[in-house]
Amino acid sequence: MATDYAKATTAFFTRYLAGTRNLSPNTIKSYRDTFRLFLNYCKNTRGIAPEKLTFAKISKGLVLDFLDYAESERNCGIATRNIRLSALHSFFKFAQSEEPGALQLAQEIISIKFKKYPKPVIGYLLPEQVELLLHLPDTMTKKGRRDSVLLSVLYDTGGRVQEICDLVVRNIRLETPAEIALTGKGRKTRFVPLMNNTVSMLRGYIAENRLDAVGKESSPLFFNQQNGKLSRSGVTYVLQKYAALAHRQDLVIPEKLTPHILRHSKAMHLYKSGSNLIYVRDILGHVDISTTDIYAKMDMDTKREALERAYPEIIPGEYEDWNDNPDIMDFLDSL
Repeated sequence: MATDYAKATTAFFTRYLAGTRNLSPNTIKSYRDTFRLFLNYCKNTRGIAPEKLTFAKISKGLVLDFLDYAESERNCGIATRNIRLSALHSFFKFAQSEEPGALQLAQEIISIKFKKYPKPVIGYLLPEQVELLLHLPDTMTKKGRRDSVLLSVLYDTGGRVQEICDLVVRNIRLETPAEIALTGKGRKTRFVPLMNNTVSMLRGYIAENRLDAVGKESSPLFFNQQNGKLSRSGVTYVLQKYAALAHRQDLVIPEKLTPHILRHSKAMHLYKSGSNLIYVRDILGHVDISTTDIYAKMDMDTKREALERAYPEIIPGEYEDWNDNPDIMDFLDSL
């Protein structure tokens, strides 16, 4: 017979996450991984088999011990620890209504605070670096042309890597106004305008690969050798390949690049060009403007320019060495 915990967990994944909240498969997988780790922890350290776990056997202390285990024994970073806790918070908020008897337990676990940690400065490329990167693929080869279009779409849209992987032919509109439909977190679809050069490249790529044929509307825009959609690791591999090539050619491009760096680069370039943060938020698909606000905080050049415009001549701008002033040195020597 299923335990109260098993029933709540099943309802949480099948009815709540996939149904009520309509979360993406990747988000659900992240939640699943947390629950796997928690069940294995209970089994290996407390001797509680998964099929025997009940709410009565769970406590705030158990959850705290699990989080400490994830951080220390599994060498997870604080950010990953917080992701695990976020999944448990979501579950116990759901469990409050499913299992009223677990109400006190749920509130105790929901009260566990996230750990604070210094957030790293997000890296991004300058426009000149992006231009160098996008010109690296050998467009004399079919694979090189594919890579060129892939990198261009990745940067031009500012899309998340999974959003680019999930693109199918019908998501692309090349007629004026050209746009691309990206489906991101929470299954929310947004429409991002495409620049003329990207439209031209996409038109040639689609024609060359006969993706404009009847019945190809649901075909992946970017595909692998098995004609399946390109995976996230596949996109990262392509990007890393050209980052390594740039390094060998002594180009001023970081040796390690990720798809998210191109996304950050697009966001910074939009912001530095004077785009309103609301517009940048809509392009990136952020739910909250506070998430997009990080680009304003990162942009030290814009801050410096604003300060210079405000009071450019107040600071003397000259450095006088005390050694050059005998009166001051004599005074100091006399002390």
